[in-house]
Amino acid sequence: MRRTTMSALLAAILVASGVPAVAAEPAGAADRGLVSIRSVRGDGNFVSWRLLGSDATDVAFNVYRDGVKVNRAPVTTATSYLDAGAPATASYSVRQVSGGVESAAATRSVGTLATSRDVPIQSPGSGYVANDASVGDLDGDGEYEIVLKWDPADAKDNSQAGRTGNVYLDAYKLSGTRLWRIDLGRNIRAGAHYTQFQVFDYDGDGRAEIAVKTADGTRSGTGQVIGNANADHRNSSGYILTGPEFLSVFRGTDGAVLDTENYVPPRGNVSSWGDNYGNRVDRFLAATAYLDGARPSIVMARGYYTRSVISAWDFRGGQLTRRWTFDSASQSNRSAWEGKGNHNLSIADVDADGRDEVVYGSMTIDDNGRGLWQNNTHHGDALHVGDFIPGRPGLEVFKPSEWKTEVTHWMGDARTGQIIWSAPSCGCDNGRAVAADVWAGNPGAEAWSSSVGGLRSATTGAQVAARKPGSTNFVIWWDGDAQRELLNGTTIDKYGPNGDTRLLTGSGVASNNGTKSTPALQADILGDWREEVIWRTSDSRALRIYSTTEPTTIRRASLMENRQYREAVAWQNTAYNQPPHPSFASP
Repeated sequence: MRRTTMSALLAAILVASGVPAVAAEPAGAADRGLVSIRSVRGDGNFVSWRLLGSDATDVAFNVYRDGVKVNRAPVTTATSYLDAGAPATASYSVRQVSGGVESAAATRSVGTLATSRDVPIQSPGSGYVANDASVGDLDGDGEYEIVLKWDPADAKDNSQAGRTGNVYLDAYKLSGTRLWRIDLGRNIRAGAHYTQFQVFDYDGDGRAEIAVKTADGTRSGTGQVIGNANADHRNSSGYILTGPEFLSVFRGTDGAVLDTENYVPPRGNVSSWGDNYGNRVDRFLAATAYLDGARPSIVMARGYYTRSVISAWDFRGGQLTRRWTFDSASQSNRSAWEGKGNHNLSIADVDADGRDEVVYGSMTIDDNGRGLWQNNTHHGDALHVGDFIPGRPGLEVFKPSEWKTEVTHWMGDARTGQIIWSAPSCGCDNGRAVAADVWAGNPGAEAWSSSVGGLRSATTGAQVAARKPGSTNFVIWWDGDAQRELLNGTTIDKYGPNGDTRLLTGSGVASNNGTKSTPALQADILGDWREEVIWRTSDSRALRIYSTTEPTTIRRASLMENRQYREAVAWQNTAYNQPPHPSFASP
């Protein structure tokens, strides 16, 4: 019988009672994430801060400008305040008020930003472009640091031959101070499918680590070399089909190697993954999951077009230990479990037992490493897991299909994989799809995809508006209502059945990953529960962080304290990036 820890039991009780699961992250004692931004209307400063899950339900706040309280009554309706008429040079702090008594401790003071915040970054060389980013509290000070991947100009898709430059991972304070740089070396190829890095506090010491696939010649942030520094395993086509492969965990404070083990699954016979030249063998995915309901584990995966192998690792006491491995090739009904994976994955507690599962496209792996379900559909490019249907117990999965002979997209039960509704085959590769609550005119979430017309009800699949959103990409909480907005390229729009309304156009910034047009990162890293978007500047000299200045009356704890959302931020950089979804439905 599987043992149930007290933490897992508590998590199960919370899920059963409808309370969103709360993660052990952010690492360390999270601060208020206070930010002050000049209002876009120019009528003052918009001050915003975090509500923590540990706060009392009746907690209120006082806002101080340059040491003088500016609010008449304690702020209770939301964790934000428009300081009308304030000068652009003002600095702010907030104090907690409980039972009518103000705390003596104030947040760290912050100055007012013009419209966004730049984090200076340092290119490793000519032609390099700042690519995907993630966040974690690397030093335990309560503030997030940014881990950034640098891609060379000659990065390749796996299907393309040719050698590439090295891939680098940097860590930056929000001030722009670089903490370290990891050089993954010549034996890690550059491209969207090779380097999926995870940033999370795996050992519970209050400081996040970095987990990533490494190889001979990888050099840590402190100069340690993994394996043989002189080895070159690249063949004449640029593919790396021989030589050792490793999984390494690096310390967040200085980038030092903490442990390295052989990567599982190994490549083995290249042709067993779907081709013989090196394309499908090197399709990697990665995530973080609370598989025991109490502590996070590292999830590393290989393959999805045919064979899929997923391994879970624990990092405890400075040591990596493999928890389990799922291999589609080892299943008694092998053909039923092949070809199910996506270019992405999701982590969610689909069966409400307090322990996470790995949603791997058209199949889900249980927290114990056994196949939970597969629903006879196959590979696709996009994946969304959330509470999309109001009043229906549990979570749902929404996914398009790349297979031309099966349903174009489907909405399914996340616990069983049973398809709730679907669109008939279009005889096409339906590349993109989104599920989210973007329109108040329809209860619950909506769903739409590239190859199906109209905006659809997530509940029934019926068309609720003839016009679907102008983009099928990321969604973000930006304005003050409960619906999410459309994040695509370097813009944010509000959906409307008669046309989208532009809310933000990023200035001097660029999106990543070609036609995927994704940000470096989307996450709730500052201020109240609304999300920030991080784009690279067009010259890759800085990461530019935008935070909303729209007023809101919604009071909600930081999204990063919802376990599913925090895990989604960790896996967001994996292959074809997808937006993060929490475990709860929009009110």
